[in-house]
Amino acid sequence: MSILIVLLCIVILILLITWGKLNAFLAFLIISILAGLLLKLPAEKIMSAVQQGIGDTLGSLVSIICLGAMLGKLVAESGAAQKIATVLMDAFGARYLQWALMITGFIIGIPLFYGVGFVLMVPLIFSVVYQYKLPAVYIGLPMLAALSVTHGFLPPHPSPTALVTQFGASMGITLLYGLLIAIPAIIIAGPLFSRMVKHVKSAPLELFKPQATDKTQLPGTANSFITSLLPVFLLTATTVLSYFSRNNPSIKGVVTLISEPGLIMLISVLVAAFTLGISGGRSMKSVMAVYGDAVKDVGMILLIIAGSGALKQVLTDSGVSKQIASALETWPVHPLVLAWCMAGIIRICVGSATVAGLTTAGIIAPLLANSSVNANLMVLSVGAGSLLFSHVNDAGFWLFKEYFNLSIKDTLKTWSVMETIVAVTGLVGVMILNSIVA
Repeated sequence: MSILIVLLCIVILILLITWGKLNAFLAFLIISILAGLLLKLPAEKIMSAVQQGIGDTLGSLVSIICLGAMLGKLVAESGAAQKIATVLMDAFGARYLQWALMITGFIIGIPLFYGVGFVLMVPLIFSVVYQYKLPAVYIGLPMLAALSVTHGFLPPHPSPTALVTQFGASMGITLLYGLLIAIPAIIIAGPLFSRMVKHVKSAPLELFKPQATDKTQLPGTANSFITSLLPVFLLTATTVLSYFSRNNPSIKGVVTLISEPGLIMLISVLVAAFTLGISGGRSMKSVMAVYGDAVKDVGMILLIIAGSGALKQVLTDSGVSKQIASALETWPVHPLVLAWCMAGIIRICVGSATVAGLTTAGIIAPLLANSSVNANLMVLSVGAGSLLFSHVNDAGFWLFKEYFNLSIKDTLKTWSVMETIVAVTGLVGVMILNSIVA
């Protein structure tokens, strides 16, 4: 019954947004309250769950998204994005640019949190789209598929790292297996699948549209790449420092602070104000005006993501994810497939890949202890399942929809299918490796 209620709420949510033309944030609030009532969450806890969901979601994303938008806006308006696009196009040519962006997304996605990677790479994607008149979805999906795979499959991302610990797996072996599975998953869900949706029309946000700039006035190549990718360099450096300082508590605390994505984005934005702003002849007032405009442009995106967080929290507090997972325990299927199915269904219901992965881990861990299944492959199976069919209750869905300015229908046809391909390809890869290493 709980599954039917969740499905009913999701259908009503879609209808409110598509047929009713209701603002997505308002629709989320309405459905969150409705879901709480139907799932018999105590009345006095419904609004507290909604508020907690909004607070928890925005608490982890608001600074990253706003600061990322600021950096992206300045990268676009300073001509740095145009310079990067020109260099990439000259290096790889229009024919292979899509693959170049995909490889870039995969490399930076390993040390980079998904939210940071998304808001960092979107300006680069859009600069190519606007400058060379290429389809936005066609160009963007491969890079975002790479970011998604690293988020769900590979340590040191939060969910895979926690799963490695809970299953008693090896971080190194899991990363090795994950890389073997990730590469074909990205290729299939990225360049190959994007050919099928090349016709989907997208009018990306004007926020990242690069200004027409005389090529002689563009920032230097090194300045453009280093400033744009400074968060990547800083996160990579702090990750290495964290490893070497793990036995030194005094240094470890400082490294932990400076490795926070929000602080790294703040440092990057301040550096960009000088390297792309002041050094390019802008006044500080002009740079701050660019940053102010960037925040205005992402305001509604933040509200929509907050709404999806409210719905996720109501479903989590009602216990529906645990009910669904418990019902699946009796399925007569291979443990790796069972774990994938559990994570996938929970993901579809609650929207969060991390929640889906960790909830599944609590159920599968006892089963894993009594079987001969490879723990490293179990981590990857759960990780793959946790990416299945991202839709309207997932913040990533709304990030993609709003940044690429797509309809709900086209977002389902592109983003949701891409995530499903990643999940299914991941499971196939896990089962192939299981037949080899078991």
